[in-house]
Amino acid sequence: MNRLDPFYPIVPDLAWLARLVGQGVRLIQLRSKDAAAGRIGTDIAQAIALCATHDCQLVVNDYWREALQVGASFVHLGQEDLAGADLAAIKAAGVRLGVSTHSPAELATALRAEPDYVALGPIYATKLKKMPWAPQGLGPIAAWRSQIACPLVAIGGITLERAPELFAAGADSIAVVTDIVTNLDPEARTQEWLAATAPLRSLSTGFPQS
Repeated sequence: MNRLDPFYPIVPDLAWLARLVGQGVRLIQLRSKDAAAGRIGTDIAQAIALCATHDCQLVVNDYWREALQVGASFVHLGQEDLAGADLAAIKAAGVRLGVSTHSPAELATALRAEPDYVALGPIYATKLKKMPWAPQGLGPIAAWRSQIACPLVAIGGITLERAPELFAAGADSIAVVTDIVTNLDPEARTQEWLAATAPLRSLSTGFPQS
């Protein structure tokens, strides 16, 4: 099984990405929900360059067409985007794939796409966006882990203080959003995450850069 870095921050724009990769982050997702359509490709290309400079694996959320056009090596798709994506083109380009799941039915759909990781959430209540799913809690993590051969990412309402119980439950990596971007000192919080996950990182090979 390929491994993911145990700390997986998700950022909303290029400026946030630049702040975190400079801290030593090894895996990061660019989730540009509010970016102008005409800038998506440019932003992804700049993100690729930044991540390459800092030896960080970039994951592009949703914009798989633009990601393929500018040479990104990893994309993440939600269930709706997965349904409309050209998986053959993604695989043919050698681009790795992560998929969001929230239910057993969605997990089955994700596994048919042969993803490189599966994300499960929300584990805890989250204020980032309105979610149609109740918090999953720790129980489903072990159930998902037993059904998949790829890495499992936990996401949703996660703080550093909750990380140990998530890893103990079977998560391979933890996606972190508000615990970083709403923190009064995001850089310091990032360093705390990196230090806390260092023992796990020593066991992780990560994904090679493209």
